[in-house]
Order: sequence, then C-alpha cells, then structure tokens
Amino acid sequence: MKLVTQTFTVLLVLLLVSCETPTKEDHNDLHTKTIRSDELSPPSHPYSHLNAEPQEWGEHVTGVKNRMHTDELKVALTFDLCGGPFGNQLDEDIVDYLRNEQIPATLFVNERWILDNEAAFLDLANDDLFEIENHGSEHVPLSVTGQEAYGIQGTTHAHEVTEEVLSNQRTITERTGSSPSFFRSGTAFYDEVSVEIVQALGLEVVNFDVVGDAGATYSADQVQHAIESVSPGSIVLLHLNQPESDVSEGVKRAIPTLQANGYTFVHLYAFSLE
Repeated sequence: MKLVTQTFTVLLVLLLVSCETPTKEDHNDLHTKTIRSDELSPPSHPYSHLNAEPQEWGEHVTGVKNRMHTDELKVALTFDLCGGPFGNQLDEDIVDYLRNEQIPATLFVNERWILDNEAAFLDLANDDLFEIENHGSEHVPLSVTGQEAYGIQGTTHAHEVTEEVLSNQRTITERTGSSPSFFRSGTAFYDEVSVEIVQALGLEVVNFDVVGDAGATYSADQVQHAIESVSPGSIVLLHLNQPESDVSEGVKRAIPTLQANGYTFVHLYAFSLE
C-alpha cells in the first residue's frame, strides 16, 4: 500500500495544521494558498499496473478517521447533503435552529446538490457557522474493484475514485475560493486502497463514531438518544437534506441536553482526527 501512495501523483499539498485551533479565516486562507481550481485535474495513474488488491471494505477501514483527538467535551455535528432524485432538498428548520443557537456544524455536500441548489449552497458556504467539505460527485462508494454498498455500485478503478473526489473539489473551490480538507463518500463505504488515493490527493477521509439518524430514517426520539450517546471527540453523522424527516426535532431536543452536560460543538478542522 505504501508503494501505491508513493507512486501516485500528489496534486494537493498536505496542510500542516498546528495543535492550536485556527479561525475559519485562517482555514480558508490555507486552502486558497494550497490549491487553485485550475490545478484540480485528474492525474495519470502510474500505480495502475500494480494491481493492488484491497483487503478491507466498509465504513471503518484503515485510514478512515472517525473521531476527533481530544479529551475535552467537544462534539462535531456533521450533516450530509447528498443530492440526487431523493436527496436534493434542504432542511431549513435545522439550518435556522443552528443559526439561532449559534451551533457550528460541518456540512459534507455532494456535487449534485450544489448544482441543483446554487443559491442555497452559497448562502451556507458564506456563513462562518458552517464548514463546507466534500461529499463526492455522484454519491457512490469508493472502490477500485466496483464493490457495492446498499445496492449502490461503487467506483470501479482508481481513475473513477479520483474523479469522484476531484470533480466536486473543483466545484466547491470554484464557488467558494477555498478547497475542502475532508472527504466522505456516498454511503460512507470504502476499500483501503481508495482511502490511500484520497489521502494522496491531499484530503482526509472522515466518517463518524455516532450514527445520528440512519439516513434520516430515525424517529425524533431515536435521533435524540443517538446524539446524546456521544463521548468527548465524537463525530456525529446526520442529514440536512430530508426536511420531512424527524431529524430536526431530534437535533433540537439533544443539543440543549448536551450543552447542559458541558459539551460544546466544533468544526472538524479545529482538531486532529483519529
């Protein structure tokens, strides 16, 4: 696996983040200096002849980050905006609540959602309360062998893995002037070879340790209980694209409880991940 990474053409310079918490302005400045949208093009694949055979498949394979490295009472709420025929909406009730309560959140946004919701995307991206990260282009699992997850066909080779990441990276960078540091695939499934490819492109693969809404299918009680099960450094997976679900109600119940217990909410970029 090390050979795969060593031979892959690295387009993005890895950011050196200090232990101190950066401001969002610092975060965006780092991104803007690291990459320009015209530099985001698929590389050649000198590793393709190696025929690397992945040994892992799932949500928590080698290289995927699932928690923040901290013992403090800090939690990251992450919301996916998935796009597509059943995922193109915006739960404005959650957005309004987070803004009214000044709760920061990290948004993993799919390219399809951005292209169908340009004005809403810019509204979110221009709000310092929200950290914008990469949720892929076609919302598919990342695989070099065409593995499936939840009946969704994954990428079939390294070039498709690269394009699934970089197409949306271009879209976000061109619209915001800054480029994401983190990537989460559609379905959150990967093989470890695909994870290495994403890392070589300069992004960290980030999943979660708390399933907050099970694809926006949980009841309000289930969402509340899931979020309240966090521990210091937890990353919670939620969805922001299903306004008819009970996610909003569950979020609004859980946050005051966590705050009463001493928890605060943070962006992912503020901490190293593990």
